[in-house]
Amino acid sequence: MERDIVILKVKRQQRSETKPYWEEFHLKYRPYMNVITCLQEIQKNPRTFDGRRTTPVTWEQSCLEEVCGSCSMVINGRVRQACSALVDQLGAPITLEPMTKFPVLRDLVVNRKSIFENFKGVKAWVETDETSGPGPRISPELAEKRYQLSKCMSCGCCMDACPQVNDRSDFIGPAAINQVRLFNTHPIGAELKKDRLLALMGEGGIEDCGNAQNCVKVCPKGIPLVTSIIETNRELTVGLLHLLKK
Repeated sequence: MERDIVILKVKRQQRSETKPYWEEFHLKYRPYMNVITCLQEIQKNPRTFDGRRTTPVTWEQSCLEEVCGSCSMVINGRVRQACSALVDQLGAPITLEPMTKFPVLRDLVVNRKSIFENFKGVKAWVETDETSGPGPRISPELAEKRYQLSKCMSCGCCMDACPQVNDRSDFIGPAAINQVRLFNTHPIGAELKKDRLLALMGEGGIEDCGNAQNCVKVCPKGIPLVTSIIETNRELTVGLLHLLKK
């Protein structure tokens, strides 16, 4: 990449039913630019590199601090967050594509509904009544362990990188399995442990994991997803029979 120009190649799609196409944009380089900055510059003046007027690129963003997970996209062939993708650390040209495992709505925006449906399927919540008062005591060691698991921002990167998540499979994905581990380790959340483990035994459950380990490599929050899958699988193997006898 030349220091005075940033070259962006964006895979675009007007609607979910239309064919995708590529457009190239040349932007004036500024220090500390990230991919979101580049997209905002295109939005100000949506013209391709040869001066042709076009529509602004559509994408999602919110926090710009790698916390919300909404700006997930494939950047130079790797799924990641656009807000933390710095131009100075990317090769040239920079290619932007929508995630591949979710239906494209427009340009770089995809429908990530399946993530949240998977969370619902494993009951990724803590059931409690409306009484007030202090919650259960949790040791510092358990709190630290659970904090690492709780950093999931539903960005979808792990599912997009997983070869088992495809049109021919119903695999629930690493994020939902991690949620099972997270809520099964909560003193109150553990009341639904049996339901969660049973959900993972069904079609598309944990047995569909192919152990590619792509998920842990692309997770922007460094969540030990492979460990979560291993630990949850062990819990299924060792503990489910005991739970069913209760």
